[in-house]
Amino acid sequence: MMEQLLHTPEGVRDIYNGECARKLAVEQKIRETMNLYGYRDIQTPGFEFFDIFRKERGSVASKDMFKFFDREGNTLVLRPDMTPSIARCAAKYYSEERIPVRLCYLGNTYTNNSSYQGRLKECTDAGAELIGDDGVQADAEMVALVIDCLLKAGLTEFQIELGHAGFFDGLLNEAGIQEKDREELRALFDNKNYFGIETRISQMPISGEKKELFRKLPQLFGTEDSLTLARKLLTRRDVCQGDGGAASEAAVANETAAAMEDSKYSAAMEAVDRLEKIYEILKLYGLEKYVSFDLGMMVTYRYYTGVIFKGYTYGTGDTIVSGGRYDTLMAQFGKDRPSVGFKISVDGLLTAMERQKIRIQTEGIDALVVCKDGQSERGIVLAGDLRKKGVRLAVYHLEGHNLEDYVEYGKRMGANSLFYIGENGKEAEKISLKTGENKNG
Repeated sequence: MMEQLLHTPEGVRDIYNGECARKLAVEQKIRETMNLYGYRDIQTPGFEFFDIFRKERGSVASKDMFKFFDREGNTLVLRPDMTPSIARCAAKYYSEERIPVRLCYLGNTYTNNSSYQGRLKECTDAGAELIGDDGVQADAEMVALVIDCLLKAGLTEFQIELGHAGFFDGLLNEAGIQEKDREELRALFDNKNYFGIETRISQMPISGEKKELFRKLPQLFGTEDSLTLARKLLTRRDVCQGDGGAASEAAVANETAAAMEDSKYSAAMEAVDRLEKIYEILKLYGLEKYVSFDLGMMVTYRYYTGVIFKGYTYGTGDTIVSGGRYDTLMAQFGKDRPSVGFKISVDGLLTAMERQKIRIQTEGIDALVVCKDGQSERGIVLAGDLRKKGVRLAVYHLEGHNLEDYVEYGKRMGANSLFYIGENGKEAEKISLKTGENKNG
């Protein structure tokens, strides 16, 4: 039983020593970057009412939440997603604010994943929310901020993929696909199951033009050229091609003009327009090299309504960034305000940086003050003087140990120096734990 108590439950873990220091250092860099963009810190409770995250809000599935009850019988859950919590806070505390509100956070979320997924059930997320601004500038600022956060943290090789929730939904609406078939299609596209997509699309009672659009959707990713291709596909219409022959250029031109005139696929086209505008603004930030597009991107949370994005790097099998626009979520809390935000998986970011061998500068202990028996008073005075100079240190006594034990311990802790106070009347002996050189201090 005692041995069992030393272990953590499945899906959670201890973080200590150098790893803890590196995590705190990265968190601080991200937080400082968000503050530089004018985002103010906010903290929400670790658990809230179940209704904050229920299915209708489009957040985490009920089966993936940790649930429990309070004394009054209310169902509570450990916070599985930060965005609904921030939306609730903003609706409550900023309901009368007419100027856009910028909020940032750093906190843990809890998701009851299956063990075979290999994911932690407790994760640390850092993120930002821009509330009350529906402009394309706000979308671009969010993407620019997340890129800057990753760069400030020390990551250099990554990509932010942009998509739009309205693109796929626009195609579904235009094709008249029923709700029962939509979830199946979303799952196929999300998993990039090309064979499954081809099979399912071929069975649907929709026109050849629409089938072609869905078949080519997985190809609409990569550079800005993918937006150009999407625009061409959206302006094509079924034309008479005879025995499989190509339509005349004049016929295609006429049909293209007709398509533009009656705003065919207007929702999907608006999504492409929005992404192009975002990209042009990101060029002003000088960050376009970190951006690509994926018009087949599926939303993680169903409350996303506009631009969506994910961040990838090597060394981790999952996304390290997710975010997007959610213009209808706050209305569910009584305040209808457009919003956009993102979250960075701090754990995923740290894993990637470790595997990419990116060094993270940390601030650990600088020195040890070790006192021989009866020299505690001198040790305390010396420690006080050094701390006033900004030296981080701890005071130890030789009781039960020898000096060599503390030298080795100091090296394990990453300290630079050890100050040894020996016989009465002698100055403290300074031992460098980096070079092994000794000198009086």
